[in-house]
Amino acid sequence: MKKIVYKIFAWSAVLMVGFTACKKTNVAKNTLPDETENILPDTMRRNEAIAWVDARSNVFGTYGRFSDTAMIRRTLDTLKDVGVTGLVLDVKGSNGYTMYPSNYAPQLTSMDGKTFTPGVDYVGFMIAEAKKRKFKIYASIVTFVEGSAGKGKVYEDAVWRDQYQSIVCDETGKRVPIVSTGKNGFVNPAIPAVQERALNIVKEIVAKYDIDGLLLDYARYTDINADFSDYSKNDFIKFLEAKYDDSQAKRMDFPVDIVKSWKIVSGVVTPNVTGKYYKRWLLYRATVIHDFFVKAKAAVKSVKPNMKFGVYVGAWYTTYYSVGVNWASQDYDPFNDNELRFDWSYPDYNKTGYGEQLDLIMTGNYFTQLMLADNPATAGLAYHWWSVEGSLKGGKYITRNKMPLYGSIDMGNVDWPSQQAIANTIKYIRANASGGVMLFDVVHVYAPQYNRLKQPLWEALRQGLKK
Repeated sequence: MKKIVYKIFAWSAVLMVGFTACKKTNVAKNTLPDETENILPDTMRRNEAIAWVDARSNVFGTYGRFSDTAMIRRTLDTLKDVGVTGLVLDVKGSNGYTMYPSNYAPQLTSMDGKTFTPGVDYVGFMIAEAKKRKFKIYASIVTFVEGSAGKGKVYEDAVWRDQYQSIVCDETGKRVPIVSTGKNGFVNPAIPAVQERALNIVKEIVAKYDIDGLLLDYARYTDINADFSDYSKNDFIKFLEAKYDDSQAKRMDFPVDIVKSWKIVSGVVTPNVTGKYYKRWLLYRATVIHDFFVKAKAAVKSVKPNMKFGVYVGAWYTTYYSVGVNWASQDYDPFNDNELRFDWSYPDYNKTGYGEQLDLIMTGNYFTQLMLADNPATAGLAYHWWSVEGSLKGGKYITRNKMPLYGSIDMGNVDWPSQQAIANTIKYIRANASGGVMLFDVVHVYAPQYNRLKQPLWEALRQGLKK
């Protein structure tokens, strides 16, 4: 369950950063160029229902069913019966191990006292069983995390521990390795060797398995306080010199010229006072991630040109800059848009948008508020990043409907009042997102111990997916 819990923890951390670090700027109409002409019509409806299968909880969790092939078959049959049309299969976890035999990582077959069926390739078996049921199947990797619970490259390889591990600022401004803070072993996305490992694994999966697409997860920085390594300092200086002809960049007081002081907000290290390079630093980090996505797409297409390439991201775009990610289309400019402008943005931030690299996108619309009208405070808004309707509308606006967007529901870590509320949300997302709905996670459905209603959720799926 660790990966599932971490997704929600990351969401709450980013949320706290967002309350203190950014806001929407109100702009008088007609003072800026009208960019809505670049938005494609919102007419696509694939109506797919894709269930996510987290390896840690489903295969190795105490109540997980996917360590046994017979139980997998029964569960997939039930998913088919209630209306699920596809799966996302987690094949590389936060410890950096893979769920299949790999040339680049150890294979994970046992954990926490549970072992997958000996002699069977879990990924190959899942793909074969999915295809028997005419499911679409996507493989997902945790991209820039290489250590968890004492396992992984940041624990087992001195170079990764000392040179590639992400360096974060603590609340005093001290630069420390991320694992010393108790968090998972994120690595620095800017380092070529880190990117090369991720790309090699991507190409290996695409070549090895007959899947419909490859999705990146955690293809980001850990949070706003990363990465403050010496490598990032020198890379940022090169960025400033090349883009702005900044001859003074070498003399910066790092990291103080980026963030002068930090504070703790609800347990999250957050900028208190920012420095003169702060917004250009945000632009630099988003550029790193954008450029990696260009490489990742090329890696997928170099092996199988028709393979779909996509990503999972949090739907809360308003604060997602804090992890260095701009999942919008480049036709959307958060610095200079007539509808949605953000104070954290900077000129050319739109160029860091990686929407054009994607064949599909899954956004985590993990909120109990379904409609904007459900709350008087949001009833008059066009967009609101903390409701399902508002975040779906915002996601379509900033991606310009350039790729299928799958809205996602978290069925286990959110305080749902009833199964009917879950069903209503599934039905709304499937009807209004161009790709359909992503259901997170299968384990929440069959294991009541892993959802907050403490009930099996099959009926919620059946009602939500009923046509």
